[in-house]
Amino acid sequence: MTYTRRDAISLGAGAAMSFAGAGAASANDRLNRLYNKSIVIDALSFAHEWDEVEYEAVQKSGYTGIITSLNRRDLQTAIDELLTWKRRVEDFPERYLIALDARDFGRAKREGKLAVMMNFQNATMLEGDADNVDALHTLGMRCFQLTYNNRNLIGDGCLERTNAGLSDFGVEVVERMNKLGVLVDLSHCGDETTRDGIALSEKPVAITHSMVEKFRPGHPRAKTDDQIKALADKGGVFGVAALGYFIGKNPGTDTTIETYADHIDHAVNLIGIEHVALSTDFPIRGLKSWITKEEWYEPRLTIFKPSYDVQWPPYIPELDPPERFRNLVAVLDRRGWKTRDMERLLGENWLRLFRDVFGN
Repeated sequence: MTYTRRDAISLGAGAAMSFAGAGAASANDRLNRLYNKSIVIDALSFAHEWDEVEYEAVQKSGYTGIITSLNRRDLQTAIDELLTWKRRVEDFPERYLIALDARDFGRAKREGKLAVMMNFQNATMLEGDADNVDALHTLGMRCFQLTYNNRNLIGDGCLERTNAGLSDFGVEVVERMNKLGVLVDLSHCGDETTRDGIALSEKPVAITHSMVEKFRPGHPRAKTDDQIKALADKGGVFGVAALGYFIGKNPGTDTTIETYADHIDHAVNLIGIEHVALSTDFPIRGLKSWITKEEWYEPRLTIFKPSYDVQWPPYIPELDPPERFRNLVAVLDRRGWKTRDMERLLGENWLRLFRDVFGN
């Protein structure tokens, strides 16, 4: 059989395509192995409902654990929330465990469960009494934000007109959190409350879910380079949130998973890989499958000030599905990230912080 020059070119192209395909498959296998063996922690996530759909999403996500968000309207509501989680774990011991320290995340990884750390995104449930930190800690709470968007008895939130730091009560609460081993979270705090929280805490603190101000200038939820540096100098960890309109304008078009990686790269270049980690600020199942413009987006236009820049749709397509952090690892790999650094980002940095705060 005689081959022409065209036949040779065609055969060569086919071989090259096969080689490229094999290379891509090999890279995917390598990244899947990396992800599957890693501790993966989402530092602010929750459920639309803790039902079968959410549990299926948990399994797809490859998550080892989350810091969740509980209703904090008042003390009784907070107690009820913690007891509800206790019952949920009793009902589904093969699915979930309550994370009281860093070791529980390792246990969850070994047993194929989701470790859930009890957290409140405000301090309103304290009702002005620092002793309630003790009561909630006894029931399993291990983290809470000093403020949400508005002012409370502790300090000013990020949407408050004024910019006061911690009150005397706020200083007392931080001292109590340090004593008991409760993680101080400054994600929604105003500028001065953020600075005070870092400076006055004897233990490292967290910004569990935020973004860098460089890529979101003027957004009240963004943290400045100076704040992020101060956090790291005290041994804290900065969690980059994956919510689309936090990361940038027009999620899904102008703002993509690459934009999310830009926030992460900036933080790592600023403070080092040991102090940067991941979060989402939305349910494990994502947002696309259940939110509507009328019931989700439009109410937020009245709840939040215009500076919050809530957008529709709010999600980035590659980050909305449960497999979001697998998708991110592929992006970071293309950017030349080392395996060890990806392991730190995925969860080990949170574990180190938990050990520093909880004492194990």
